[in-house]
Amino acid sequence: MSFPDITPDLAARMPKLRGRMIANQAMAELTWFRAGGVAQVLFTPADEEDLSYFLAHLDGAHDVTVVGVGSNLIVRDGGVKGVVIRLSPRGFGQARKVAPDQIEAGAAALDKRVAETAADAGIGGLEFYFGIPGSIGGALRMNAGANGGETKDVLAFASGVRRDGELVVYSNEEMGFAYRKSSAPADVIFTSAVFRGKRDDAAIIRERMAAVQEHREKAQPIREKTGGSTFKNPPGHSAWKIIDAAGCRGLRVGGAMMSEMHCNFLINTGDATAADIENLGEEVRRRVKEHSGIELEWEIKRIGEAASPSRAPN
Repeated sequence: MSFPDITPDLAARMPKLRGRMIANQAMAELTWFRAGGVAQVLFTPADEEDLSYFLAHLDGAHDVTVVGVGSNLIVRDGGVKGVVIRLSPRGFGQARKVAPDQIEAGAAALDKRVAETAADAGIGGLEFYFGIPGSIGGALRMNAGANGGETKDVLAFASGVRRDGELVVYSNEEMGFAYRKSSAPADVIFTSAVFRGKRDDAAIIRERMAAVQEHREKAQPIREKTGGSTFKNPPGHSAWKIIDAAGCRGLRVGGAMMSEMHCNFLINTGDATAADIENLGEEVRRRVKEHSGIELEWEIKRIGEAASPSRAPN
């Protein structure tokens, strides 16, 4: 399905806009699951100033949704109404050393690139980002972590733009980090952050990064169309263990499957719809609750409207 084209009206309201607007952009092209509907408008701002200008002039009646590189995202088949904002690597993908123990990164910078930049600068403590398939904007929003490290451990401060266009800065404490989430206002679009590590030998840092990559290669289906870890670890439990115990390893709905390699990973085996993927996740949640009494919480973000009828698990 498609939505009415509102880009001419938006352009008329924003004559100084420098970013790019696309009507009815297929979001399947921009997500790692390679499934889902369209965005009514996809806006890619030129830089932070352009983003601020856009938001300040955008009618409050229009919904705003922010996406990153699409690695941890299900876009439902009915698409996303309103404006989807996606920060580009050109405008927001920088990563550079700004102090002996600090790295500045744009919100569109890949987590992996930030880890590599820190290693080149001899700054340790950010190696865990090497194993996270996402960008810094998402890491700030969900307190991304892996291999014993989390964003809350290394963030100095984060900058962003509010829905009204005002520029804001948050300290680590003001982010309100908890397990896989932050309590920063939902309407803030993060644009950059500064991270603080510790001075270390670059070769040793690289060894730790190589160990992270080796673990991912052996334990996770990183070559598949997947969104990474599907569910958060419940307190005192590993999500994959209770999913496995509930008999969900290899479970399928349509073209979606719980990975045989790591059963906390959802996979599009080729022709899965977004409904297949989400419905499989919900079926796993149901079976885990029935088996163990534990209610799994989604780690993957889901946006948009449903469109397709459900298919039964097999």
